[in-house]
Amino acid sequence: MNFLTEILNTKRGEVAKLKNRFSINSFKDMKFFHTQSLSFYNNAKNSKDISIIAEIKKASPSKGIIREDFNYIDIAKSYFNRSVNGVSILTDKNYFQGNINYLYEIAKIKQAPLLRKDFIIDAIQVYEAKANGADLILLICEALSKEQIRDLTGIANELGLEVLLELHSLNQLEKIDFELNKIIGVNNRNLESFNVDLSVTQNISGYLSDDILLVSESGLSRKEDIDYIRNAGADAILVGEHLMKSDNIENKLAELKSWCAEKPGQPK
Repeated sequence: MNFLTEILNTKRGEVAKLKNRFSINSFKDMKFFHTQSLSFYNNAKNSKDISIIAEIKKASPSKGIIREDFNYIDIAKSYFNRSVNGVSILTDKNYFQGNINYLYEIAKIKQAPLLRKDFIIDAIQVYEAKANGADLILLICEALSKEQIRDLTGIANELGLEVLLELHSLNQLEKIDFELNKIIGVNNRNLESFNVDLSVTQNISGYLSDDILLVSESGLSRKEDIDYIRNAGADAILVGEHLMKSDNIENKLAELKSWCAEKPGQPK
């Protein structure tokens, strides 16, 4: 059994418990359910710079605790102070030490689109995301069938949510309806070995049309990395560990933004 299979087995148990506690209708009564969502797609597509989704992540299965001093509200404020294009919030408890309450509390002060990053496999999680203030959700190709991707994307769109559809390899492209999924995340980290290879972004970008918003994820910590994925055709990046490990998040983010800024003669 690979690691993703283990996570999905755990998540099915969590979803069963969630359904015992909440109905879809109960989420419709919550604070943010009827709030207009912010569009990450429009925000990023209209930018000449590489757009940044800055991640709030305490831990990961491969690295353990990433940030001991974890005040998610202060981290979110630092991101908003530096005008990021989006904020990714880990809500998975068992493997990333996240919490859905982080999303809810940050939504009260949000100044940019919020991504609920979790292993979403059921419609009730989409409703839960909307009710807690998300603007877009993560779906992972390797965790879902083609039909599940289509159905969950449709539900998200009906609720006014965008979808960041993530894949780790070329063999997942056949699952994607590019008329429906316009934000594609390429995770450069191998699901089995956890090794990072930025050429994954380059390889997949060649199969995407101009109207697709390409987000490169994982392994981006140097100016050379940003230059590489820019030349590979990425429109945006998702960065977590690089920021979470910093003693001064705002300064580290300012540096990252300078790397992502449009340069004369340098195509986005």
